[in-house]
Amino acid sequence: MKKIVFLFSILILAGVELSAQSAFRFGFQLSPNFTWMANNERDINGNGTNLGLKVGVIGEKFISAQDNYLLTFGIGFAFNQGGTLRHDVGGDFWTNSLEETDPLRSLPDGVNLKYGIQYIELPIGLKMRTQEFGYLRYYIEPAFTLGIKTQGRGSIDGAGGISAEDIDIKKDVGFINLSLGIGAGVEYSIGENLSLVGGLAFQSGFTDVSNDDGVQKAVGQAPVAEDSKAKINSLTVRIGVMF
Repeated sequence: MKKIVFLFSILILAGVELSAQSAFRFGFQLSPNFTWMANNERDINGNGTNLGLKVGVIGEKFISAQDNYLLTFGIGFAFNQGGTLRHDVGGDFWTNSLEETDPLRSLPDGVNLKYGIQYIELPIGLKMRTQEFGYLRYYIEPAFTLGIKTQGRGSIDGAGGISAEDIDIKKDVGFINLSLGIGAGVEYSIGENLSLVGGLAFQSGFTDVSNDDGVQKAVGQAPVAEDSKAKINSLTVRIGVMF
């Protein structure tokens, strides 16, 4: 954590210096968000939301003479991303993380698997702003985000008192998470080179965040590979400051 704080401090100081000398703006965000998971299989459904946090450095480059269009980019950490998936058909899941002798290896019908994933995020987007009204500007910002997994934790809640928390499931989470999103909000100017930013942003993932090495075991049927596609959606309350 100390290394992360030190890195962000260096990036913010460098951004402030560049902002004063060029057509760039830099800042940082500390934004809570809500994430949930969806699945393409009928017997695997989203069943819970995670409260997460996004912390990062933001950069913006002016690309119009009126300062209404900006190329946006950044780097940051997204904590506790994911959600809960209910498996109506039980079986062997998280097989890369649980030993074959682990009693949690084989799970009953109706089990809930909760994902809590940490990513390094690299977003890039286009911010379109209005002219300034008093101290306010309104904006809309479509964006693409690359997420790189750094950690994965999970918990299990099932029938018959089956329960486990804080399981290391990093091996059962995909390395990359790609998402498209759109945000909207307001900038409030409190100085010549200082603005507060607030808004909402929705992101929809389109890559499978699970490794799908599990097996479903329906009663009276032969085991079949669990080959579903799970994705993460999120709603972020954007809170930031730009220099």
